[in-house]
Amino acid sequence: MKAAQLSPFQRWSILIGASVLLSLAMGMRQSFGLFQPSVIRDVGITSADFSLATALQNIIWGVTQPMVGLIADRYGSRWVMLGGVLIYAAGLVLMMIAESALVFTLGCGVCVGIALSCTASSMTMTATSRTVSAAKRSVAMGAVSAAGSLGLVLASPLAQTLITTSGWQMALIGFLGLAAVMLPSAFFAGRSDDIEIDKADDLDQSAGQVVQTALGHSGFMVMAIAFFVCGLQLVFITTHLPNYLAICGLDPSLGATALAVIGLFNVIGSYACGWLGGRYPKQYLLGGIYIVRSLTIAAYFYFPASATTTLVFAAVMGALWLGVIPLVNGLVAQLFGLRYMATLTGIAFFSHQVGSFLGAWGGGMIYDHLGNYDRAWQAAVLIGLIAGTAQMMMNVRPPRRREELAVPATA
Repeated sequence: MKAAQLSPFQRWSILIGASVLLSLAMGMRQSFGLFQPSVIRDVGITSADFSLATALQNIIWGVTQPMVGLIADRYGSRWVMLGGVLIYAAGLVLMMIAESALVFTLGCGVCVGIALSCTASSMTMTATSRTVSAAKRSVAMGAVSAAGSLGLVLASPLAQTLITTSGWQMALIGFLGLAAVMLPSAFFAGRSDDIEIDKADDLDQSAGQVVQTALGHSGFMVMAIAFFVCGLQLVFITTHLPNYLAICGLDPSLGATALAVIGLFNVIGSYACGWLGGRYPKQYLLGGIYIVRSLTIAAYFYFPASATTTLVFAAVMGALWLGVIPLVNGLVAQLFGLRYMATLTGIAFFSHQVGSFLGAWGGGMIYDHLGNYDRAWQAAVLIGLIAGTAQMMMNVRPPRRREELAVPATA
C-alpha cells in the first residue's frame, strides 16, 4: 500500500500513535532531573552518580540508535517499538527499587537508554515520513514533534506533585502508568511498516552502501557533528536546571514549572520549524536554532536567577527545543530518501548523544569540583555558536545517484 492509498483513519492512527509514543517517551525522560535531590538523599548517591546514570542513558541511546534503526528499516518498526516500551517499563522498575548507584544506573542509564532508541524521535519520525507525501513531510514531522512535546507538560507536573505528596517512588509508579499508554501507541505507529516507499526515496542500495555514501558526504557529516551541541545543551538543562534553582534558593516547584513551560512552548516551536522547513533552507533554520539557543543560555546564566527570568528562559528555550527534529530528519530525507532513514538519522543521533553524555555527566562533574555551573554553561555557549555557524554552511546537494533518480521523478 502506498501512502496516497491510506484512508484518513489509517493515516491519523499512525500519526497520533507516533505522537503519543514520542510524547510520553520524551516527557518522562526529560523529567528525570526532578528526581535528583530525592534520589541523592534517599539512595545515598552523589550528584556525579546521578549525572553519570543520565549520561550513560544518553550515550547508550546514541550507540544503539543506528543498530535499532537498521533493524527497523530491515524488519519493520512495530516490534521494535513495542519491545522498547517494555524495556522502558523495566528501567522504571529498577529505578524505583534501587538501593545503590549501580542498580539506579542499570534502570535509568541502560534500560531507558535502549528503550529510547526504540520509541523516540528516530522511530516516530520515520513512521511519520512514510505516512505523508513529500510535500507535506516537513510540516507533518513538525506537527508530530510538537504533539510529542506535550508529554513534558504532563510528565513534569505529575512527577513533581507525586514527589512532593507521596515520594519519588510513587512518581515512578505514575510513570509506569504512562508507559502502559505507550503500548497501543506503538502498535498503531507500527502500521507504517505496511506502506511502500516510492522509487525516488529508495536508492536501491544496501544499507552498507548507503551508510558509506552518507559518511563520505560533507554535508551529512557537518550536520551530524553540529547535532552534538543540541544534545549537550538540552540535556545539561533538563538534568541540572532543578539543582541550579535549588542552589539559587528558589522554590523547588519552579523546576517542574520551567520544564512544563519548555514543553508547552515547544508545541509552537516544533510545528513552526516543520512549517518553515518546508519553505526555507533547513540548514539555515537549524544553524539559527543553535545560535539563538546559545545566546539565550548565556543571558540566563550570566544574570541572577529569579522566577521571572527562569520562566522567560524556559519559554524561549522551549520554542527552540525539539524543532531540530523535523529539520534534521528532513535533511536526511532530502539527501538520501526514506529507505534507510532510521539508520542514517541514528548515525547522526549518535553525535547528539555524545553531546548529551557530556552535558549530563560533565555538568555534574564541574559542579562537584567547582561548586557552580559557570564553566559548564560557558562551554555550552561557545560550542553552540561554533556549531550553528558551521551548520549554516553545510553542503545540501544530494549524492549523485540520488540526483539522477530524482530527475525523472520531478520531470
